[in-house]
Amino acid sequence: MQLATVSHGTSKRFAVRLALFYGALFGLGGTHLPFFPVWLKAVGVDASWIGVITAVPSLTRFTALPFVTGLAERRYSLRAALIVTAFATAIGLAAVGTQQRPVLIFLVYAATACLWTPMVPLTDAYALRGVARYGLNYGPLRLWGSAAFVVGALICGLLVDLIAPRHLIWVIAAMAALGALVSLGLQRLDNPRTALATPHRAGALLRDRGFLAIIFAAALIQGSHAAYYTFSSITWQAAGLSGLTISALWALGVLAEIVVFALSPRFTLSPMVLVVIGGLSGVARWLITAQEPSVAVLAVVQLTHGLTYGITQVGTMGLMVRHVPVHVMARGQGYYAACGGIVTSSASILSGAVYARHGQGVYYVMAAMALSGALVMWLARRRLADHHPQSAASGG
Repeated sequence: MQLATVSHGTSKRFAVRLALFYGALFGLGGTHLPFFPVWLKAVGVDASWIGVITAVPSLTRFTALPFVTGLAERRYSLRAALIVTAFATAIGLAAVGTQQRPVLIFLVYAATACLWTPMVPLTDAYALRGVARYGLNYGPLRLWGSAAFVVGALICGLLVDLIAPRHLIWVIAAMAALGALVSLGLQRLDNPRTALATPHRAGALLRDRGFLAIIFAAALIQGSHAAYYTFSSITWQAAGLSGLTISALWALGVLAEIVVFALSPRFTLSPMVLVVIGGLSGVARWLITAQEPSVAVLAVVQLTHGLTYGITQVGTMGLMVRHVPVHVMARGQGYYAACGGIVTSSASILSGAVYARHGQGVYYVMAAMALSGALVMWLARRRLADHHPQSAASGG
C-alpha cells in the first residue's frame, strides 16, 4: 500500500463528504434500530415475528451482501455502488411502510435489505481506501456516523411521544432518502488497478486463518448486541419509560462510542488487544443488563457501549487494514459482514425465542457470545502478531 502525494484540500474534501455520508447512513440506523421494532409491534406483529423480521438484514449479509461487494470491487465502482444502494434503500423502506401483514412486511423488508446491508461494508471499504490514499485516521471519520446516530435516535424518540408509533416508519424512510441525496456528493477515488500487478485472489482470504479469526471473533462480539438491538426499546417501553428516555439511553451508549472513535488515533494497545477488551466488556455489560437494573444503573451500563461496540470496531478495522490488501478491501469487508450476518441473524432468531419465554434472561446468551469472541481473538494472538502490517497509515 503506497501513499500518494495529494493536496490538503483534496484530502479535506474527501473527509468532509465521507463524514456527511457516514452521518446520513448511521442517522438512518439511529431511527431504525431503536424504533423499527416499536413500529412492528404497533402494526400488530408479535414477538416471534419481530425476531424473524429483524433478523433479515443479518441474513442478507451472508447471501446478497458478498455478491454486491464483490461486484462493486470487480467493477472498481465503490462510489457508484453506494449511490445505487442508497436510493434503493430509500425506496424500499417507503414500500415497507405500506404493509401491515407480517409475511408481506418480511418479503418487502428482505428485498430492501439485500441492497441496504451492503452499504456499511462498502462505506468502510471506501473509507479505508481513502485512509490509505490520503493518510487519514478511520476513527475520527467514523465518529460522525455515531454522532448522527444519536441525533436520529433523539429525534425519533421525541416523535414517539408526538405521533402514533404506526407512523414511525415514515421517519425512518425520510432518513434513508436523505442518505440517498448525500451519496451523490461522495468524492471519486483512483481505481487501484496497479495493485493487480501483484495478484492476490480474494478467495485466498478465506484460507488465511488469521483473517478468519478476526472476522469470527468480531462477529461474535458484535453479534452479542442482537438482543439489545431488537428488544431493549420494547422492554423499556413496557417498563413505562418515555420515548425520550429510551432515546437518551441509546444516545448515552453512542456518545461513549464517539469518544472512543475520537481518541482512537492515540491508542497504543494493539488492535488484537482492543478486540479482546471489547469482548470482555460485553460479558460484564450483558450480565448486568440481565438483572433488570434501574434507569440509573442502565445509564451507566449504556456507557460501556463505547467498549463493547466502539473498541471492538476500532480494533477490527485496524486488523483489517493490516491483514487485507487494499485492492480486495471491499471483498474482505464483505466476508466480515457475511460472517457477522450469520452470527447476528442466528442470535436474533434465538433471542426472539428466548425473550418470549425468559425475558431479560436472553442477555445470558449474549454474554456467552461476547466471551467466545474474546477467547477466539486471544487464542489467535500469536498468528496475528506474526503478520506484518501493510502500511503505517492504517489510521486505526
